[in-house]
Amino acid sequence: MDIRRTILWMIFVFSVFAIWNNWQTYNGQPSLFGQAPQSETTSNPASGTPGVPNAASPAGTAATPSTTAPAVASEKITINTDVFKLNFDSIGAQIVYAELLKYPSAENRDQPIVLLDNSAAAEYIVQSGLVAPQGSNKRYPDQNTAFRMVSTETTMTGDTLPVVFESESDGIKVTRTYTFHRNSYRIDVKDEVTNTAAEPQSPSLYLQIARDSQDPVGSSSFYPTFTGMAVYSDEERFQKVSFSEIDKKNADYIKSADDGWISVIQHFFVTAWVPQEGKERFIDMRKVSNTLYAISAVEPLGSIAPNSTVATQSTLWIGPQDQKALAAISPSLDLVVDYGWLTILAKPMFTFMTWLYTLVGNWGWTIVLLTVIIKLILYPLSASSYRSMAKMKNVAPRMQALKEKFGDDRQKLNTAMMEMYRTEKINPLGGCFPILIQIPVFLTLYRVLLSSVEMRGAGWIGWITDLSVRDPYFILPAIMMATMFLQIKLNPTPPDPMQARIMMLMPLVFGAMMFMFPAGLVLYWCVNNVLSIAQQWYITRNMNKAANEAILTHK
Repeated sequence: MDIRRTILWMIFVFSVFAIWNNWQTYNGQPSLFGQAPQSETTSNPASGTPGVPNAASPAGTAATPSTTAPAVASEKITINTDVFKLNFDSIGAQIVYAELLKYPSAENRDQPIVLLDNSAAAEYIVQSGLVAPQGSNKRYPDQNTAFRMVSTETTMTGDTLPVVFESESDGIKVTRTYTFHRNSYRIDVKDEVTNTAAEPQSPSLYLQIARDSQDPVGSSSFYPTFTGMAVYSDEERFQKVSFSEIDKKNADYIKSADDGWISVIQHFFVTAWVPQEGKERFIDMRKVSNTLYAISAVEPLGSIAPNSTVATQSTLWIGPQDQKALAAISPSLDLVVDYGWLTILAKPMFTFMTWLYTLVGNWGWTIVLLTVIIKLILYPLSASSYRSMAKMKNVAPRMQALKEKFGDDRQKLNTAMMEMYRTEKINPLGGCFPILIQIPVFLTLYRVLLSSVEMRGAGWIGWITDLSVRDPYFILPAIMMATMFLQIKLNPTPPDPMQARIMMLMPLVFGAMMFMFPAGLVLYWCVNNVLSIAQQWYITRNMNKAANEAILTHK
């Protein structure tokens, strides 16, 4: 029984510790786990793109263009598709604003979420341009150069919408084509670079994403998510870099590769550049100002002869972390949906849940159905635990008699109790198994719910309109606490008064934790509790029935 008491104390202490840590971070204090909460900051961009980082690359490959704001006026060009409302800035032909029309804002569900922005509230933009070799005084078309739009359509009417910009500077002409696709957040980008000078030139193309350090709107300190940068290469695989690592200049990531992609990740959404495979590129992450960070990939285009043109292709994604769509662009791009060390369990679970969703058409009922299936799979193990608990409840009077017999002699009492457990074939730890076997499933489902954009805005019934956020009326946490209390009442009362008090406190502790957790996770726990109560009642009733029949037979 000492082992059981230790397990109960561990669960209780861990729960209290987790609640205190979440409370600390919720109030802006450093996390007890060592990761400080990110502060809310704002940037102050002016017209054009002053303060936005410039392309950089290893010495000898390309020069760094000036950060000085262009003297020409900036023009905003609005592009409308079935999934986007985008603003291009004529300075640099950069994307400075993006609404995702099919995803509501966390603040106002009647308005679409704004992912990219370049305002006093937030700075998050996508850029590309050309840089000259190190030591050259040439200024090729870059993010601070005026472009002109040469295409005419700004609203999608067919399956694709090409948007074309041109600019020329210091003997280099750039024709950049952004191709939008219906019902897709994929944007194909083609840069045609023409040397109009009389001598060969060697420009490099940079692809860049710049973002401030503030957390996305709607973030919760009770379940913090990653906001930062990520890069992938076949050599080093998936590498995440937080803004704090860039601040401390200890960011560890691959600096050059000929495959993979670069990205900026936030909860449920990602912006990524996927350069052309097989072409060497240099990768750089840096802090540009107090609030602004940038990640870039610089690709040397080689020597371009006079009157010759070099074309290069890349893919841009601005949108949700849709695993299937991301994997279609690059087999590794779906790794931005990061399940951490639970990936080996979470990936199959998400795949299975997606299949269940095709059957029921509702993510809430998908969670309910998943819980039933998991309960059926674990039925033999949990049934064994419930039988042990039923037996312990039946021998409770004998256990009380032993306590009265041996009094304060703990050694003799424990010896007598162990002998009784062996005789009655009772597992004294049986009551802990139902909770312990839930933990891996609970943690895996937690990661799936927290990381899968499919859950964002997905309702269940009535008041549950978004399974990825807390229950607005705390009805599910209240049901969870009530079912936990009922489970405890069905179990035998621990002989140790301290254990009994801890058991009665556990529903309150877990319920308090669940108040701020995603509703989908609490829904799983509630359904699991209800199924466990039904299973325990059924097993206990059958055991009591069998015991009564045995007594009558002996009479």
